Amino acid sequence: MNDVESSKPLAGRRIAIPESRELLIFARMLEERGAEVYSCPLVAIHDSPETETIEDWLNDFCRNRYDDLILLTGEGLRRLLGFAERANGALYRDFVAALERVRKITRGPKPGAALRKIGLKADIQAVHPTTDGVIETLANENLQGRKIAVQLYGSEPNLPLMEFLALKGAEVSRVSPYIYADQAEDQKVTELIEKLIAGDFDAMAFTSSPQVRRLFQIAKQQGREEQLRSALNNIHVAAVGPVVAESLEALGIVVKVMPESSFFMKPLVRQLVLAFAASLSQPPQAPGTRS
Repeated sequence: MNDVESSKPLAGRRIAIPESRELLIFARMLEERGAEVYSCPLVAIHDSPETETIEDWLNDFCRNRYDDLILLTGEGLRRLLGFAERANGALYRDFVAALERVRKITRGPKPGAALRKIGLKADIQAVHPTTDGVIETLANENLQGRKIAVQLYGSEPNLPLMEFLALKGAEVSRVSPYIYADQAEDQKVTELIEKLIAGDFDAMAFTSSPQVRRLFQIAKQQGREEQLRSALNNIHVAAVGPVVAESLEALGIVVKVMPESSFFMKPLVRQLVLAFAASLSQPPQAPGTRS
C-alpha cells in the first residue's frame, strides 16, 4: 500500500496554517492524515462594533421587500445571523424568512454553504468566486430600480461592485457585519516568519487573502520580505481557491496546491496529499535543511 492509500499519507510532513475557530477542523483533518500542524493567528475576525447600525440594517432588510441579496462571504452571513439572534428571537426568524423570499446571489461556494446550514440555497452563484465574477454574472441582468442588499467583506467598500450596481440603476443597501483585527498576535506572526525562513515546514496553506497580506506586512516591517518570499517558494504553498492564489501570485509566490473546482478545506487536504504523493522519492528533511 502506498502513502496515498494509507491512513497517514502526510506522516512526517510539517504544515503551517492560519489559526481560527473555523480552521480547527482543517487542522484536525491534516493531523488525522499524519501531518504535524503549526497554527498561527494571522488575522482575527470580530463582529463589527457598530451593533446598532447592523441591527438597523437587519430590520430594514426584513421590513422592506428587497429583490436581491449579494452575499460575498459565508462569514458575513453567519455574523448577520448572530447579530439577529442576539437582538431577539423575532428578528432572527424575520431575517431567515426575508432570506427565503429574496433572490440570493453568492460570490463563491462558502456563502452557499452558510445558506444550506439554515435550509436555504443560492439562486445564482457567480461564474467566478470574485467581485469581477459577480459583475460578469449580473452584466446582462436588468437591475433598473431593483432593491439590492450587499453584504461586504471586512470593511472593504468594494467600489467596483458599488459603481457597477449604480450604473445599472439599482437601489443599493450595504452592510459590513465583521472586521479584521490586523494587529492580532504580532509576536506569533514573527515567530512563524522565522520558522518559515529557517525551513521548518514542508507546506503552508492559506485560506483567505487577508492572511497573505498580514504575513507580508509583518515581514516587510522587519525587512525580511525577500527572505519570506524565497522560503515560501521553497515549499508547497497551498491556496483554498483562486482569489487567495491570485493574492499570493501577485507577491511572487508560486502556488503549488489548489483544489480544481470545489474550494473547501477537504478538497484542499486531498490536494496536499496528492502533492506529497508525487514527491514520495524525496522524504521529509530535517528542519533547516530544505534546499
